[in-house]
Amino acid sequence: MDLKYMYELFSDMPRQGPGSNECTRRAFNMLSDVPKQPFILDIGCGSGRQTLELARISDAKITAVDNYQPFLDDLYGRVASQGLSGRIETVNASMFDLPFESGSFDVIWSEGTIYIIGFENGLCDWKPLLKPGGYMVASEITWLQPDPPVELDSYWKSEYAGIRNKAENIDIIRRVGYKEAGHFVLTESGWWDNFYIPLQKRIDLLKRKYAGNRAAAEVLDASQAEIDMYQKYSPYYGYVFYLMHS
Repeated sequence: MDLKYMYELFSDMPRQGPGSNECTRRAFNMLSDVPKQPFILDIGCGSGRQTLELARISDAKITAVDNYQPFLDDLYGRVASQGLSGRIETVNASMFDLPFESGSFDVIWSEGTIYIIGFENGLCDWKPLLKPGGYMVASEITWLQPDPPVELDSYWKSEYAGIRNKAENIDIIRRVGYKEAGHFVLTESGWWDNFYIPLQKRIDLLKRKYAGNRAAAEVLDASQAEIDMYQKYSPYYGYVFYLMHS
């Protein structure tokens, strides 16, 4: 799949994945014993809608990491315009090789991106970056009901074979050495309002722009299939915010 078209598709979007400011606030407010001015690492921040919300609702110093510089440039412009300069630092780095010292952060945050490295891998690999007793907050695609329809099961086996149910993910959290501190399901509006509705408009626009372009069509058709699948089967799966501490 040609990443050039994927990045163009997700540019000028409110978010690069499902989420909402309300759910970001809910997750942060569920954390207890967080320092008054916590150090937060936001991994896979994209253009940083959740980064900005975290800065607005706390006195945190936030390090926002992504490996696509235009997203970071977009975030940096919003930081300046919203008077948050000095509170948010952007770093271009891969989540597979984060350039930070052990014990640097009170909170590690990852909305809709930990699947890239794998839920268990991310929890293990990033854990050393937390201070003792620090929190990890990660939203992960999760089965919400058993026995999904064959079409849906086949789709997720090809897209993300690591999808599990809540009990299985909580078992992973405990097995790799965290204490579970709560979880909740992202609302359906978090999928539609700031992600799928604007994404559908981007797909329609780029289909006209790249009519006859097979490489672009592959990217656009894959995103269209994702939207269509959620529209048909949303009761069966969703993002779950998992909160845990070391």
